Amino acid sequence: MNRRAGGRGDRRGRGGDTPPAKKKVRGGARYTLGSAFLAVLPMYLFTLAFIVGPLVYMLVLSFMRRSGSWGVEAVFSFRNYERILSPVFLGTIIQSVQLALLTTVSVIITGYPFGYFMARLPLKWRRRCMVLLIIPFWTSSLMRLYGWMIVFRANGALDKALLALGVIQGPLRLLYTYPAVVVGMIYALVPFMIYAVYSSAEKLDGGLLEAARDLGATRARAFVTIALPLTMPGVFSGVVLTFIPSMGLYFIADILGGNKVVLVGTLIQEQLMKVRDWPFAAALSVVLMILTSLFLYIYRRATRSEKLEGLV
Repeated sequence: MNRRAGGRGDRRGRGGDTPPAKKKVRGGARYTLGSAFLAVLPMYLFTLAFIVGPLVYMLVLSFMRRSGSWGVEAVFSFRNYERILSPVFLGTIIQSVQLALLTTVSVIITGYPFGYFMARLPLKWRRRCMVLLIIPFWTSSLMRLYGWMIVFRANGALDKALLALGVIQGPLRLLYTYPAVVVGMIYALVPFMIYAVYSSAEKLDGGLLEAARDLGATRARAFVTIALPLTMPGVFSGVVLTFIPSMGLYFIADILGGNKVVLVGTLIQEQLMKVRDWPFAAALSVVLMILTSLFLYIYRRATRSEKLEGLV
């Protein structure tokens, strides 16, 4: 009897110990979820206040109408978007797209070989090349552009070098021209293409190229059929990181183009600071935002990836 009673008592004791343990685990789980929520709450508040909020305000503002010097009248219409289709502003957008296409193609031609072969280097030299690419970013972009002004100006460094070599007979006067703006765009954006291609080429399995060579393929054929398709996500990522910014880097066009090359970014800046037509500037910004979203959508469909190479 005692044994039976003791057994029952032991079973009851063990059973009685179980509920408090479960309560403790549940309480710990609630505490963990609460702590995680409090940890991410500042991030969500920051996103709502400084990202989602300004975007919604810009979208709503684009449907309003200018009133006075700095005022805005809450009259909702599509007038600002209709103005974008006028010949003057539409020509500016077309010119910006043409410059962006030229810049993107030039950046691919310049940056792809650099990024691909940098990924094939030994680890020590890869790190050195990365440092050399990062060093220019330690200085102001404006200072670097003023350096290009010294190179492109009449009787500047480039003119003197070409005159000494006998290539030209007189100054080229490249400053404040379209080619100078293109060179400035390439210089500012080519590192992003290099990083994107490098990030994609670094993941490439060299054994695939060796296998293709063993099967009789030449180096060029092995590259075209294996390496190039596998590194295309990096190229697409570099295009996204190059095309849209090249339409908005108005300070490069102002410094090296002398206001002769007008971009969408230049137009937005003039509407904000000079004309003071905030609704129309907001409409232009919405158009750029739509173009950016379109490029990201094309990138995701082409690469089936949510991440941009070179940024993660």
